[in-house]
Amino acid sequence: MRKLMQAVLGTVLVAGIPAHAQVREIPFDSVPNALQLPAGIYLGEVSGVATNSRGDIFVYTRTGHPTVTLGTARPFMHGGSRLFQFDKTGKYVREIGKETYAFNFGDQIRVDANDNLWVVDQMSAMVVRFDGQGHANFWLGRKPEAIPVPAVVRPPGDGAGEQTDLFNRPTDVAWDAAGNIFVADGLGNARIAKFDKEGKFVKSWGKRGTGNGEFANVRSIAVDAQGNVYAADAGNRRIQVFDNNGTFKTAFTNVGSAHGLCITKGANPSLYVSNSNPTNDIDRDGEIYKMKLDGTIIGKFGRAGKLPKEFGTVNAIDCRDENTLYVGEVGNLRVQKLVLH
Repeated sequence: MRKLMQAVLGTVLVAGIPAHAQVREIPFDSVPNALQLPAGIYLGEVSGVATNSRGDIFVYTRTGHPTVTLGTARPFMHGGSRLFQFDKTGKYVREIGKETYAFNFGDQIRVDANDNLWVVDQMSAMVVRFDGQGHANFWLGRKPEAIPVPAVVRPPGDGAGEQTDLFNRPTDVAWDAAGNIFVADGLGNARIAKFDKEGKFVKSWGKRGTGNGEFANVRSIAVDAQGNVYAADAGNRRIQVFDNNGTFKTAFTNVGSAHGLCITKGANPSLYVSNSNPTNDIDRDGEIYKMKLDGTIIGKFGRAGKLPKEFGTVNAIDCRDENTLYVGEVGNLRVQKLVLH
């Protein structure tokens, strides 16, 4: 009888373990001193990190002089943001876009196929493109009109079905092979907006909710070689997948509170996703998952914490090299270079 009870108890305990806790661990290292900052320059909350085709590293960080956003019940104080460039060895090169208007409260930086830099800023509600020389030459988003306008023009609180280029705390940007631009208008609104390669608004989809095609928020997006759009719906603890026109295809619910996303290039692409901003004990680990594009988990690595190989709210993942990643941490104010084995 005792052996039977032990067997039953063991079965119950195994069944009670969350599925993602049984995923195999991927061995990895964190490269020490991967970035060398000059004296007098420091990283704040690292909201974005990306590399270009030459291996240069770009870090978008929330730091600088604090400002206050008024006009709300609780005024919002936030620091300015700065964009730093490092060479492939981690040596500091320069600062880009200093004093740029849109550098208000940065949320992401991405590098497109032509090595242009795209900065996404929450509080200015803008997406700005910089060329390889660091010159701003393209903008998406605009300031709302200062006078009352009809409700059909002003986006509602969730952006439901709004056909507009007016963002409300955007979080990310991505492109398909044709050059179409996808913006995660994901915090103030809960939608994805699509533009053509010239910046002309095409359509948007999504609204606040829990159903298919609805979002609690859109923390990050990525587009695969076929043009499918992956959206990190962190508040609903899932990744939603859409076709190029915004039609819902499927959802992955096995990665906790999905936050930062990155898809590798090549014949067999992988999807990296961070389980950040945990909302309950199930999600407390703070790990990063490696997945196939069909949602199958390949493995996971890391955990929440402040030491090397631990993570504090990973907002950005660069995966240009499938086994050498750069991760930007909001909570730990740093970039880690990770080498997977």
